[in-house]
Amino acid sequence: MKVDFKAKQNEFSAYIRDPFNNPRPADVKQERIETYRELFFNNVDSFLSNNFPVLKTILNDQQWFELSQDFFSNHASSSPYFSEIPEEFIDFLQNERKNEDDLPFLLELVHYEWVEMALSIAKENIQTNTNDFIKDLLQQAIALSPLAWPLAYQFPVQEISPFFLPKKVPEEPTYLLVYRDTDDEVQFMKTPPITFRLLQIIQENEGISCRNCLKKIVEESAHPEPDALFSSGLLAIKDLAEKNIIIPSV
Repeated sequence: MKVDFKAKQNEFSAYIRDPFNNPRPADVKQERIETYRELFFNNVDSFLSNNFPVLKTILNDQQWFELSQDFFSNHASSSPYFSEIPEEFIDFLQNERKNEDDLPFLLELVHYEWVEMALSIAKENIQTNTNDFIKDLLQQAIALSPLAWPLAYQFPVQEISPFFLPKKVPEEPTYLLVYRDTDDEVQFMKTPPITFRLLQIIQENEGISCRNCLKKIVEESAHPEPDALFSSGLLAIKDLAEKNIIIPSV
């Protein structure tokens, strides 16, 4: 008998993806297809577990399995690479996942955990600032290192754990700076809103001078003591330059 290979392949893969809602191919033994099912699902589940350890710890086993299975069975990945599964998972949560019982901070927590992995494998090289650049910082054209990412979240994602699971959006957002240091370690730093805005200005105005950056933040803030704000802003930029987070503009 002639076999429609494509139809057979679709039948086989449908069961592997979702054995709860698709019949097993009649001509394939249960033990054999379960081996394939476990191989594929466990690989994906393992990547999710390794890249999102906090999420894994705050869900019970059944919740984790259901989330992992939902992704495995319903998301059509655009990339064939296992290393890009975390990005596919974020895309799935943002655009496809529909579950009213999900924790309200789920997407933000997953993004926060993804950032650490993404920065750790980023191909850009760390640029080490010279003493001359830091000493004469006020006159320099500055930029943000490509290995430093300012992030804003509704929830304090860096504090989430099995013992802290916020249910409501706090009144104030959380501002973080995540960067890779000279030892290739990813570091996380909570920043005040004004420092976050400084970093935004540098990102939005390529090659801006340090002096003009500080002038802009003073103008925006309408601070009652502009000179004090200018000086504290310069100290903040110097500290970030010493960490190679702010670098010379090319």
